[in-house]
Amino acid sequence: MALLLRVVLLCGVADFARSLSITTPEQMIEKAKGETAYLPCKFTLGAEDQGPLDIEWLLSPADNQKVDQVIILYSGDKIYDDYYQDLKGRVHFTSSDLKSGDASINVTNLQLSDIGTYQCKVKKAPGVGNKKIQLTVLVKPSGTRCYVDGSEEIGNDFKLKCEPKEGSLPLRYEWQKLSNSQKLPTSWLAEMNSPVISVKNATTEYSGTYSCTVKNRVGSDQCLLRLDVVPPSNRAGTIAGAVIGILLALVLIGLIVFCCHKKRREKKYEKEVHHDIREDVPPPKSRTSTARSYMGSNHSSLGSMSPSNMEGYSKTQYNQVPSEDFERAPQSPTLAPAKVAAPNLSRMGAVPVMIPAQSKDGSIV
Repeated sequence: MALLLRVVLLCGVADFARSLSITTPEQMIEKAKGETAYLPCKFTLGAEDQGPLDIEWLLSPADNQKVDQVIILYSGDKIYDDYYQDLKGRVHFTSSDLKSGDASINVTNLQLSDIGTYQCKVKKAPGVGNKKIQLTVLVKPSGTRCYVDGSEEIGNDFKLKCEPKEGSLPLRYEWQKLSNSQKLPTSWLAEMNSPVISVKNATTEYSGTYSCTVKNRVGSDQCLLRLDVVPPSNRAGTIAGAVIGILLALVLIGLIVFCCHKKRREKKYEKEVHHDIREDVPPPKSRTSTARSYMGSNHSSLGSMSPSNMEGYSKTQYNQVPSEDFERAPQSPTLAPAKVAAPNLSRMGAVPVMIPAQSKDGSIV
C-alpha cells in the first residue's frame, strides 16, 4: 500500500511539473543584416497553472564577458520593452494576446551586435518553462567589383579578380562567360570557384564578357567584366616620347629659372646704383659765383682797353651768360699779380688809361 501511494505521488509530481510546457524546440536562426528575425516561443498551460502569467526574454551576447540582458518583459498584463538600450524600439511581441500561448518576438533591423543566444522564459505558477534560440546575423555580399590586374595584351600573364566590398564568410564564387562561345578555357576550370583566375599566355580567344557571382548563406551579389586581349603596344615609341617630353620640360624650367635669376640681379644692381652716394665728387658751383668770376675777369681786361673800344665791348661781352660747360671747365691756378709802384710803371712805358666808374652789378656809370 505504501509502495502504491509512492508511485501515485511520483506520477502526480511528474504531471504537475509538465503542466506548463514550451512547444517550440531549440533552434539556430540565421538572418541577414538589416532584416527582421522571428524568434518563436509557444507554450501550453495546464489546469493547475492558476498564477499570474509572466514572460521574459533574455539575451546572452556573443561576448562572454557581458552579462545576460533582459530585452522585453510581460508581467501584470503590461509590456516592458526598454530594458536593453541596444534593442530599444526594435523588439516586439508578435501576438496581441499573450495569454493565448504565443510569446514569440520579432527583432527588426538586425545588426551584428544582435548576435547571441536568446532565451524565452514563461511562468504561470506553479508551472515554469524556458527555451533557447541561437541567432546569427550575417552580412550579404555587396559592392562586388570585377577587374583585370595586369596588361591585357597577347602573350601576357594577368589575373581576373572578383572582390565584394562586404560579406560574411564563408563566401562562394562562380565565374561564367556570357559572350562569344561561352566556353571557358580548360586551364581556368580549376579556378572557376575562386575569387582570382590566373591567365597565362593570353590570346584573343579569351576576349569577352565575364560574370562573377558571390554567395553566402543569406544572399548573393554579381559583377560583370569586359576582357579585350589586344596586340602589344609600341613601348619603345612610348618610352622615347616620354623621355623627350621630360627633357623639354627640364629645359623650359631651366630657362624660366635663368630669366628670373637674371631679372633679380638687374633689379638688385639698379637699386645699389640708385642708393650709391659718391663722396669724392665736389658739389657743382652755383651760377651766381660763376657769373661773378666771369665778370671779374672781364673787368681786369678793361684796364688795357681804350675808351673808344669799350663801347662795343660792353654791348657784346657784358650781355653774355656763362654756360654750364663754362661752369664745369677746370680752372688752372693763377698767381696773385705783383704790386708795382706808379713811378716804375711810367719807366716801363705804361700808358695811363681812364677806367669808367661801375656800379655793383658791373654796369658802366
